[in-house]
Amino acid sequence: MGSFDIFDTIDQQRRAGRPFCVATVVRTADVTSAKAGAKAVVTEAGEILGHLGGACVKRAVLSAGQMALEAGETRLIRVKPSEKVVSLTDADGTQVFQSGCPSGGTVDVLLEPFELPPMLVVFGDTPISRALAAHAVLAGYRLALPDGADGPPEAARFAGNDISALLLGPRDFVVVASQGTQDLACLRAALESPATHVSMVASRRKADALIAKLAAAGMEADRIARLKSPAGLDIHAIDPQEIALSVMAEIVQWRNTGRNTQGGEADENHA
Repeated sequence: MGSFDIFDTIDQQRRAGRPFCVATVVRTADVTSAKAGAKAVVTEAGEILGHLGGACVKRAVLSAGQMALEAGETRLIRVKPSEKVVSLTDADGTQVFQSGCPSGGTVDVLLEPFELPPMLVVFGDTPISRALAAHAVLAGYRLALPDGADGPPEAARFAGNDISALLLGPRDFVVVASQGTQDLACLRAALESPATHVSMVASRRKADALIAKLAAAGMEADRIARLKSPAGLDIHAIDPQEIALSVMAEIVQWRNTGRNTQGGEADENHA
Protein backbone atom coordinates (compact mmCIF):
# COMPACT_ATOMS: atom_id res chain seq x y z
CA MET A 1 0.00 0.00 0.00
CA GLY A 2 1.38 3.41 -0.98
CA SER A 3 1.94 6.33 1.35
CA PHE A 4 -0.84 8.44 -0.19
CA ASP A 5 -4.00 8.59 1.93
CA ILE A 6 -6.92 10.60 0.57
CA PHE A 7 -8.36 11.24 4.02
CA ASP A 8 -5.03 12.62 5.25
CA THR A 9 -4.96 14.80 2.14
CA ILE A 10 -8.47 16.09 2.83
CA ASP A 11 -7.49 16.87 6.42
CA GLN A 12 -4.37 18.73 5.25
CA GLN A 13 -6.45 20.82 2.85
CA ARG A 14 -8.93 21.65 5.61
CA ARG A 15 -6.14 22.77 7.89
CA ALA A 16 -4.65 24.93 5.15
CA GLY A 17 -7.93 26.84 5.09
CA ARG A 18 -8.19 27.09 1.32
CA PRO A 19 -11.24 26.00 -0.72
CA PHE A 20 -11.20 22.59 -2.40
CA CYS A 21 -13.53 19.89 -3.74
CA VAL A 22 -13.72 16.24 -2.87
CA ALA A 23 -14.36 14.29 -6.09
CA THR A 24 -15.81 10.78 -5.75
CA VAL A 25 -16.45 8.31 -8.55
CA VAL A 26 -19.97 7.07 -7.77
CA ARG A 27 -20.68 4.94 -10.85
CA THR A 28 -18.95 3.52 -13.92
CA ALA A 29 -20.28 1.77 -17.00
CA ASP A 30 -18.43 -0.24 -19.65
CA VAL A 31 -14.64 -0.23 -19.74
CA THR A 32 -12.93 2.54 -17.77
CA SER A 33 -9.82 2.95 -15.63
CA ALA A 34 -11.89 4.82 -13.04
CA LYS A 35 -13.24 2.71 -10.20
CA ALA A 36 -16.38 3.38 -8.17
CA GLY A 37 -15.45 4.76 -4.77
CA ALA A 38 -12.22 6.38 -5.94
CA LYS A 39 -11.67 9.80 -4.36
CA ALA A 40 -9.45 12.78 -5.08
CA VAL A 41 -9.07 16.39 -4.00
CA VAL A 42 -9.46 19.19 -6.54
CA THR A 43 -7.69 22.32 -5.31
CA GLU A 44 -8.54 25.91 -6.14
CA ALA A 45 -5.16 26.07 -7.91
CA GLY A 46 -6.30 23.43 -10.40
CA GLU A 47 -4.55 20.34 -9.04
CA ILE A 48 -5.96 16.85 -8.65
CA LEU A 49 -4.57 15.04 -5.62
CA GLY A 50 -5.49 11.38 -5.96
CA HIS A 51 -6.48 9.02 -8.78
CA LEU A 52 -9.79 9.19 -10.62
CA GLY A 53 -8.96 7.57 -13.93
CA GLY A 54 -7.69 8.74 -17.30
CA ALA A 55 -6.99 12.15 -18.76
CA CYS A 56 -10.52 12.67 -20.06
CA VAL A 57 -12.00 12.22 -16.61
CA LYS A 58 -9.36 14.47 -15.05
CA ARG A 59 -10.07 17.31 -17.50
CA ALA A 60 -13.79 17.12 -16.82
CA VAL A 61 -13.26 16.98 -13.04
CA LEU A 62 -10.92 19.98 -13.09
CA SER A 63 -13.43 22.04 -15.07
CA ALA A 64 -16.44 20.98 -13.02
CA GLY A 65 -14.48 21.33 -9.78
CA GLN A 66 -13.76 24.99 -10.47
CA MET A 67 -17.44 25.59 -11.23
CA ALA A 68 -18.47 23.83 -8.02
CA LEU A 69 -16.05 25.98 -6.01
CA GLU A 70 -17.28 29.20 -7.60
CA ALA A 71 -20.93 28.30 -7.00
CA GLY A 72 -20.31 26.69 -3.61
CA GLU A 73 -22.67 23.89 -4.60
CA THR A 74 -22.36 20.10 -4.82
CA ARG A 75 -22.76 18.79 -8.35
CA LEU A 76 -22.85 15.47 -10.19
CA ILE A 77 -21.18 15.17 -13.59
CA ARG A 78 -21.08 12.40 -16.16
CA VAL A 79 -18.13 11.78 -18.48
CA LYS A 80 -19.18 9.72 -21.49
CA PRO A 81 -17.90 8.97 -25.01
CA SER A 82 -18.51 11.74 -27.53
CA GLU A 83 -20.46 9.48 -29.87
CA LYS A 84 -22.97 8.75 -27.08
CA VAL A 85 -23.55 12.39 -26.17
CA VAL A 86 -26.88 13.76 -27.39
CA SER A 87 -27.08 16.73 -25.00
CA LEU A 88 -24.80 18.32 -22.43
CA THR A 89 -27.46 17.53 -19.85
CA ASP A 90 -28.75 13.97 -19.53
CA ALA A 91 -32.39 13.10 -18.95
CA ASP A 92 -31.76 12.77 -15.20
CA GLY A 93 -30.36 16.32 -15.05
CA THR A 94 -26.70 15.33 -14.81
CA GLN A 95 -24.20 17.61 -16.54
CA VAL A 96 -22.38 15.76 -19.33
CA PHE A 97 -18.75 16.10 -20.38
CA GLN A 98 -17.61 14.51 -23.64
CA SER A 99 -14.77 12.01 -23.58
CA GLY A 100 -12.45 11.13 -26.43
CA CYS A 101 -10.69 8.36 -24.53
CA PRO A 102 -10.51 5.05 -26.48
CA SER A 103 -11.79 2.95 -23.56
CA GLY A 104 -15.36 4.13 -24.26
CA GLY A 105 -16.53 3.99 -20.65
CA THR A 106 -18.88 6.30 -18.75
CA VAL A 107 -18.01 7.74 -15.35
CA ASP A 108 -20.23 9.61 -12.86
CA VAL A 109 -18.37 11.84 -10.42
CA LEU A 110 -19.78 13.66 -7.39
CA LEU A 111 -18.05 16.96 -6.57
CA GLU A 112 -18.44 18.32 -3.06
CA PRO A 113 -16.92 21.76 -2.43
CA PHE A 114 -15.43 22.66 0.92
CA GLU A 115 -14.48 26.10 2.13
CA LEU A 116 -14.12 27.64 5.53
CA PRO A 117 -16.66 30.24 6.63
CA PRO A 118 -15.83 33.80 5.57
CA MET A 119 -13.48 35.76 7.79
CA LEU A 120 -14.61 38.98 9.43
CA VAL A 121 -11.79 41.38 10.21
CA VAL A 122 -12.68 44.04 12.76
CA PHE A 123 -10.45 47.06 13.30
CA GLY A 124 -10.67 48.72 16.68
CA ASP A 125 -11.00 47.97 20.38
CA THR A 126 -14.27 49.69 21.19
CA PRO A 127 -17.61 48.67 22.68
CA ILE A 128 -19.00 48.24 19.16
CA SER A 129 -16.01 46.20 17.92
CA ARG A 130 -16.27 43.91 20.94
CA ALA A 131 -20.00 43.42 20.45
CA LEU A 132 -19.46 42.77 16.74
CA ALA A 133 -16.80 40.15 17.51
CA ALA A 134 -19.23 38.32 19.79
CA HIS A 135 -21.98 38.39 17.16
CA ALA A 136 -19.58 37.13 14.48
CA VAL A 137 -18.58 34.09 16.51
CA LEU A 138 -22.22 33.25 17.24
CA ALA A 139 -22.97 33.48 13.50
CA GLY A 140 -20.16 31.06 12.67
CA TYR A 141 -17.73 33.46 10.99
CA ARG A 142 -13.99 33.26 11.41
CA LEU A 143 -12.77 36.35 13.21
CA ALA A 144 -9.62 38.49 13.18
CA LEU A 145 -8.87 41.29 15.66
CA PRO A 146 -5.92 43.60 16.35
CA ASP A 147 -3.32 42.45 18.85
CA GLY A 148 -4.38 43.50 22.33
CA ALA A 149 -8.03 44.06 21.44
CA ASP A 150 -10.55 42.44 23.73
CA GLY A 151 -12.33 39.55 22.06
CA PRO A 152 -12.96 35.80 21.84
CA PRO A 153 -9.88 33.59 22.35
CA GLU A 154 -10.39 31.83 19.01
CA ALA A 155 -9.93 35.06 17.03
CA ALA A 156 -6.91 35.37 14.75
CA ARG A 157 -4.71 38.36 15.52
CA PHE A 158 -2.84 40.94 13.46
CA ALA A 159 -0.26 43.50 14.44
CA GLY A 160 -1.02 47.17 14.01
CA ASN A 161 -2.98 47.65 10.80
CA ASP A 162 -1.21 44.92 8.82
CA ILE A 163 -3.77 42.31 7.76
CA SER A 164 -1.78 40.89 4.83
CA ALA A 165 -0.92 37.69 6.71
CA LEU A 166 -4.63 36.83 7.01
CA LEU A 167 -4.73 35.90 3.30
CA LEU A 168 -8.15 37.44 2.79
CA GLY A 169 -10.20 36.80 -0.33
CA PRO A 170 -13.15 38.52 -2.03
CA ARG A 171 -15.70 36.59 0.07
CA ASP A 172 -14.29 37.90 3.38
CA PHE A 173 -15.45 41.05 5.18
CA VAL A 174 -13.70 43.98 6.87
CA VAL A 175 -15.30 46.40 9.33
CA VAL A 176 -13.56 49.51 10.63
CA ALA A 177 -14.88 50.18 14.13
CA SER A 178 -11.88 52.15 15.41
CA GLN A 179 -14.04 55.19 16.28
CA GLY A 180 -11.36 57.85 16.57
CA THR A 181 -8.21 55.74 16.98
CA GLN A 182 -6.13 55.61 13.78
CA ASP A 183 -9.26 55.81 11.67
CA LEU A 184 -7.45 56.80 8.47
CA ALA A 185 -4.78 54.09 8.77
CA CYS A 186 -7.39 51.44 9.55
CA LEU A 187 -9.59 52.48 6.64
CA ARG A 188 -6.62 52.49 4.27
CA ALA A 189 -5.65 48.96 5.29
CA ALA A 190 -9.26 47.78 4.97
CA LEU A 191 -9.68 49.19 1.46
CA GLU A 192 -6.31 47.84 0.33
CA SER A 193 -7.42 44.30 1.26
CA PRO A 194 -8.97 41.92 -1.33
CA ALA A 195 -12.29 41.84 0.56
CA THR A 196 -15.23 42.82 -1.65
CA HIS A 197 -17.21 44.34 1.22
CA VAL A 198 -15.70 46.95 3.54
CA SER A 199 -17.79 48.94 5.99
CA MET A 200 -17.07 51.59 8.59
CA VAL A 201 -18.88 52.47 11.79
CA ALA A 202 -18.96 56.23 11.31
CA SER A 203 -21.19 59.05 10.19
CA ARG A 204 -21.35 59.73 6.46
CA ARG A 205 -19.64 63.08 6.97
CA LYS A 206 -16.70 61.51 8.78
CA ALA A 207 -16.35 58.75 6.19
CA ASP A 208 -16.45 61.26 3.35
CA ALA A 209 -13.66 63.28 4.95
CA LEU A 210 -11.47 60.19 5.31
CA ILE A 211 -12.22 59.04 1.78
CA ALA A 212 -11.21 62.46 0.44
CA LYS A 213 -7.83 62.11 2.13
CA LEU A 214 -7.31 58.63 0.69
CA ALA A 215 -8.26 59.83 -2.79
CA ALA A 216 -5.88 62.77 -2.51
CA ALA A 217 -3.13 60.31 -1.53
CA GLY A 218 -3.73 58.36 -4.74
CA MET A 219 -6.06 55.51 -3.76
CA GLU A 220 -7.95 54.16 -6.77
CA ALA A 221 -11.62 55.01 -7.12
CA ASP A 222 -12.67 51.37 -7.46
CA ARG A 223 -11.13 50.57 -4.08
CA ILE A 224 -12.85 53.50 -2.43
CA ALA A 225 -16.18 52.53 -4.00
CA ARG A 226 -16.24 49.31 -1.94
CA LEU A 227 -16.76 51.26 1.28
CA LYS A 228 -20.20 51.22 2.90
CA SER A 229 -20.57 53.85 5.61
CA PRO A 230 -22.46 54.16 7.86
CA ALA A 231 -22.07 50.42 8.40
CA GLY A 232 -25.15 48.32 9.02
CA LEU A 233 -28.81 48.09 8.19
CA ASP A 234 -31.14 50.78 9.47
CA ILE A 235 -32.81 49.15 12.47
CA HIS A 236 -32.71 52.40 14.50
CA ALA A 237 -29.91 50.95 16.61
CA ILE A 238 -28.79 52.90 19.66
CA ASP A 239 -26.46 50.99 21.98
CA PRO A 240 -23.26 49.10 20.94
CA GLN A 241 -24.96 45.69 20.90
CA GLU A 242 -27.74 46.94 18.62
CA ILE A 243 -25.31 48.73 16.31
CA ALA A 244 -23.15 45.61 16.11
CA LEU A 245 -26.27 43.57 15.35
CA SER A 246 -27.16 45.91 12.46
CA VAL A 247 -23.63 45.60 11.05
CA MET A 248 -23.69 41.80 11.36
CA ALA A 249 -27.13 41.66 9.72
CA GLU A 250 -25.79 43.58 6.74
CA ILE A 251 -22.84 41.20 6.43
CA VAL A 252 -25.18 38.20 6.52
CA GLN A 253 -27.29 39.85 3.83
CA TRP A 254 -24.26 40.43 1.63
CA ARG A 255 -23.07 36.88 2.11
CA ASN A 256 -26.41 35.25 1.41
CA THR A 257 -27.35 37.28 -1.63
CA GLY A 258 -23.88 37.10 -3.15
CA ARG A 259 -24.12 40.67 -4.35
CA ASN A 260 -23.64 44.18 -3.03
CA THR A 261 -27.07 44.67 -1.47
CA GLN A 262 -26.98 47.97 0.30
CA GLY A 263 -30.33 47.58 2.05
CA GLY A 264 -31.13 50.34 4.47
CA GLU A 265 -28.48 52.62 5.86
CA ALA A 266 -27.46 52.80 9.49
CA ASP A 267 -28.10 55.74 11.72
CA GLU A 268 -25.85 58.77 11.37
CA ASN A 269 -24.85 58.84 15.06
CA HIS A 270 -22.52 55.83 14.94
CA ALA A 271 -19.31 57.92 14.84
